[in-house]
Amino acid sequence: MRNAGLGGWPARRAQMSPGRVAFVHGDRAVTYAEVHERTARLATLLAARAGIRAGDRVAYLGPNHVAFAETMFATHLLGGVFVPLNFRLTAPEIDYMLGHSGADLLVYDPACAATVEGLSGSCATVPLDDVQAWAEQGDPGPVDVPVGLDDVALILYTSGTTGRPKGAMLSHANLVWNCYNMLVGVDVTSSEVTLVSAPLFHVAALNQTLLPTFLKGGTSVIMPGWDAELCYDLVERHRVTWMFGVTAMFADFARSPRWAGADLSSLRTLMSGGAAIPVALIRTYQERGLVFCQGYGLTETAPGATFLEAGESVRRAGSAGVPVFFADVRVVRPDLTAAAAGEPGEVLIKGPNVTPGYWRDPGATAAATTEGGWFRSGDIGVMDDEGHLTIVDRVKDMYISGGENVYPAEVESVLFVHPAVAEAAVVGVPDAKWGEVGRAFVVPRPGAAVSAEELTDFLRPRLAKYKIPVFFDVVDALPKTGSGKIRKSQLRSRPASSPGGATSSPAARG
Repeated sequence: MRNAGLGGWPARRAQMSPGRVAFVHGDRAVTYAEVHERTARLATLLAARAGIRAGDRVAYLGPNHVAFAETMFATHLLGGVFVPLNFRLTAPEIDYMLGHSGADLLVYDPACAATVEGLSGSCATVPLDDVQAWAEQGDPGPVDVPVGLDDVALILYTSGTTGRPKGAMLSHANLVWNCYNMLVGVDVTSSEVTLVSAPLFHVAALNQTLLPTFLKGGTSVIMPGWDAELCYDLVERHRVTWMFGVTAMFADFARSPRWAGADLSSLRTLMSGGAAIPVALIRTYQERGLVFCQGYGLTETAPGATFLEAGESVRRAGSAGVPVFFADVRVVRPDLTAAAAGEPGEVLIKGPNVTPGYWRDPGATAAATTEGGWFRSGDIGVMDDEGHLTIVDRVKDMYISGGENVYPAEVESVLFVHPAVAEAAVVGVPDAKWGEVGRAFVVPRPGAAVSAEELTDFLRPRLAKYKIPVFFDVVDALPKTGSGKIRKSQLRSRPASSPGGATSSPAARG
C-alpha cells in the first residue's frame, strides 16, 4: 500500500482486528472490517461522482456521526485534504471557510440544510444520506493513491474569537505523532471504550480520543453532541473507560442529580485540555475516586503539547503536566530568552506534531514561528523547577491594571470555587485611573443567587486587590465557540449595562 497516511488505517486495522467494534453511534455498531469496506466504497464514488483527486479539499458540516470518520478516511484514501467545519456557524462564516480553503466538495448533515441553502453556491454539495449510500454502493476494490506522511491531511479553522479564522494545516505526520504521544501518556489499550462527546470538528475530540482509539483497535462511542444525561447513560451502558471534555462539560456533568449515585466505575481516565480548568473542579472528580488528567495544546500542535499523567494527577492537580514524549516546550520572555522557573512567559512548542503553517497565509505562518522553528502559542505559562507547565492565560486576555499584570484565568479559577458560581469569565475594560480594570461575567448555579458585593467579599482574602474585578455582571450564559471556548471579544464589546436581564454592579477597588 502506497498510502502512508490516515487513509490506509481502515485497511490495516481491518486486517488486524476485523471483528472488533470501531464505532458506536446510537443503536448502530460498526466493525473495523465494515469501516474498511465502507471507506473504500465511498472513496471510489467520491472520485467517480464528485471528481475528488489527490490534493482536493473535502469539507464536512454536521454533528458528530460515523459518517464524519468515514468521509475523512475516504478523503485521505484518495490523497485529499479533509476540512471539518463548525456546524454552529452561519452561512456567511461557512462561505468564507469554503472559499478560503478552496473546497471542492461539501458533505453536509440534513440538520445543516438551512445553512447550506444560504451558501453562495461556489462549492459542490452532497447530503449525508447520499454519502451513506455511496459507502454501500461503491466498488470496494483497492484504492492505491500514493500519500506521504508530510502531505496535508486536515485544514482546521481556528475558533476565530477575534478577526477572521485561520486555517491551520496538519499533516498526516502531525496526526500520527500526536497519537503516539497519547499512547505514551494515557496507556491506551485495544479494549478501550472511548466516549467522543466533544465536537469532532475540534482537534481534541478527533485527535486526542477518536484517532488514538482507532489506532489501537478500541471502540469509540460517538455522541451527536454534548448532553450530560446521555453521557451518564452511555458510560453505564457501554462501560466507557476514557473520555475528554472541556470545563463547561465537566462542570455540567458534576452538577447532575445523578452524580452521586451513578456507576462510573468503568472510567479509567478523564482528560481535559486547552484552557486551564479550575482546580476545584478537578478535585470534585478526584473526590469521586476518578483519575482526572489535564493537558495543554492547540489546534496547531495537533493538539497535545504537555500532559499530566495519571500518576501525578493528584499531587500536581492544576498543572498541565510536562512536555509530551515527542515534543519540546519552552517558556520565554518577550525577547525570546528563557524565562526563569516560576516566571510567566509565552509558551513555545517544537516537535513533529507542530503545524507546517496556515493555509494560504504565509504572513501568519511566519509570525507564528521563531527563527529556530519554535511555534509561538500566544499563551502565557509558568514552568516550575520540575518542568511542569501551568497555563496562566492568553497573551491577548492579560490586562494591565495600575501597572500590574492581571491574568483573568487566575481570577476565574478563584470565582469558580464560590458555591453559587457555575461559570465565570473575566475581561479587562478601560479605566481612567488604573488604565484597565476587571469586569467579571458570572453564571450562577441553578437556583442560586449571587451579588457583586458578595463576590467581592469572597475574593478579598483570596486575591490581591488589583486582581479583584471592579464590575460584576450576573448573566444566564456565556457566549462560546463551537469548541466550548468563551468568546471574550464579545464580552469586551458589551455595553456597561448588559442586555438580556443581566445586571452590572460596580465594586469598589481598594
